[in-house]
Amino acid sequence: MKRKQFGQTSLEVSILTFGCGAVGGLMTKGRPGDQDRAVAWARDNGINHFDTAPSYGDTVSETNLGRALGSNREGIVVSTKVGFTQDELEDIDTVVQDSLNASLRRLQQDHVDIFQLHNTVDLSGQEGTITLNQVLNDVLPAFMKIREQGKAKYLGFTAKGNTDFLHKMVETQEFHGSQVFYNLLVPSAGEPIHKSFPGQDYLNLLTRCSDHGVGTVGVRILAGGALSGTERRHPLGMPDVAPIGSGADYKSDVKRSLLFNPVIENQYAESLTELAVRYAITKDTISTIEVGIANIDELQSATNAVNKGPLDTEALAQIKTIQNTFNS
Repeated sequence: MKRKQFGQTSLEVSILTFGCGAVGGLMTKGRPGDQDRAVAWARDNGINHFDTAPSYGDTVSETNLGRALGSNREGIVVSTKVGFTQDELEDIDTVVQDSLNASLRRLQQDHVDIFQLHNTVDLSGQEGTITLNQVLNDVLPAFMKIREQGKAKYLGFTAKGNTDFLHKMVETQEFHGSQVFYNLLVPSAGEPIHKSFPGQDYLNLLTRCSDHGVGTVGVRILAGGALSGTERRHPLGMPDVAPIGSGADYKSDVKRSLLFNPVIENQYAESLTELAVRYAITKDTISTIEVGIANIDELQSATNAVNKGPLDTEALAQIKTIQNTFNS
C-alpha cells in the first residue's frame, strides 16, 4: 500500500490507518486470535499506522494492540491520546504524564509516535471539553515535556469543537498532526460549502493544516456507519448514535447517504462504503484516512477500496452536484 509523509515529520504512514476504536469492534470486543490475525494481515498488506486511545474499550484497545503487534515494531507507527475530565483540568501536567505512562505499559513500548489531545475544544464547560486557553497555556507545555522526555515523537489533536479554535491550534505550529472530520456528508474541511449546507463548517481546515505542515488523519470517513447506507448497527455497538454527518440524527444521515446511489449506478464505485473511502483518499491534503475496524472483512474491504485509488473527476463532479442539494 502506498505511504505518504505525515506533514513535516519523519513519519511515513500508509494511506489507510487501522482504527482501533470501533465501538463493539475488533480491538475492543473481538477475540485475541482474530485481533492478532487482523493486525498481521494489515501489516502484510502494507498498513503501518495503528491509532488507539485509553478510552477505547476502557483501555482494552491499547492492551490488545500491544499484544497483537508483538515484539517486531519495525516500520510501525502507533498513535494514542489523552482526554481530560473537567476535574482533571486542574492538574493537566500530572494527568498527561500518568495517562501516557499507563498507555505505554499497555502498548508494551517506551514511546508513541504521535500523542494526541482527545477533548472537544470550545467554551461550553461541558464534560469532555477544554478551552483554547487551556490548550495553549497548559496542554501544550505538558505535551512538550513528554516529547522532551522521549515518550512521544510528535504531538497532535482531534479536531473537534469550535472551528476558529481549531484553526488557531494549527497556526501555533506546535502540533504536528490533526485528526480531521471529512466525509461525503460533511466535506467542509476540504472544500467550500454553501451557506445553508447542514453540518459544521470547518472552513477548509485540511488546507490550513497543509499550509502549516501539519499531517492529517481523515476520520469519520463513513460518518459513523451512516455511509454504509443502512441503519443496522453492529450487535455490540451503541444502539443510538449521535449524528456524525449532516443530518439531525443518525437515520437522517443514512437517508442522505442514499442520495449518492446514482454515483454507484454509474459504476464509479461498487458500494457506498467504497465510494466514501475513495472520496476521502482523493483529497490530497489528507495524509491518511482512518477506518474503525469491527472485523477482518471490514479491514479487507477498506484495503481493497484504498487500493483502487482516488475517484476520477467525473465522479467528483456528480458528488458535488448531489452535495449542493443538501440544505439545513
